[in-house]
Amino acid sequence: MKYFVIYEKTATGFSAYVPDLPGCVATGSSLDAVKTTMREAIEFHLDGMRQDGTPIPVPSTVAAEEMAV
Repeated sequence: MKYFVIYEKTATGFSAYVPDLPGCVATGSSLDAVKTTMREAIEFHLDGMRQDGTPIPVPSTVAAEEMAV
């Protein structure tokens, strides 16, 4: 499964979260760093859900870029 990830610039680097996996978040000093950490966070989050017997959510978030005029 592939989950949509939101990456945001912060004052000290970047943060990321997965809308379909509440509580699955990551931070990093650069975009590359947070992408690596986010991949690890998703794996860790899903492993924890499996161990707890929690159903794994089907990805449902859709995103689109809109251009401001």
